[in-house]
Amino acid sequence: MSEATRVDAVEQVTSELVDAFARLIPQLSKSSPPPDAAALEALVAAPACTLFVARVGDGAIVGSLTLATFPIPTGTRAWIEDVVVDDAARGAGVGAALTQAALGRAREVGAKTVDLTSRPSREAANRLYQRLGFEARETNVYRYDLQR
Repeated sequence: MSEATRVDAVEQVTSELVDAFARLIPQLSKSSPPPDAAALEALVAAPACTLFVARVGDGAIVGSLTLATFPIPTGTRAWIEDVVVDDAARGAGVGAALTQAALGRAREVGAKTVDLTSRPSREAANRLYQRLGFEARETNVYRYDLQR
């Protein structure tokens, strides 16, 4: 990437952030609406979550990642969720920069591991995670839909 990528943990919700999520979330999920300002405020205020945004060039937000950290009886764990990079910025190192920032924060809070899931169809993302040192686990992932 010719332009440096800057990754920051979000500390306050701005109209720029709300607008960025209105643009980014549809690129991540067709079934989930973008969060409004109140939902982003709740996310940023949640002690177990860190919302990261990536900026390039003129400072526009081109990606985001959420890191959830939590204590369990076997140690502190971390999950990376909802990684999205704007279509126009894909392949330029933004996803790697976001993931490295999340790994750094997970280390800071003493997490033993960092997990994530990625659909097999997201081939570039899966290659990125493997290149960064993530290993596929032999496990089943289950989901129970509380809204059914």
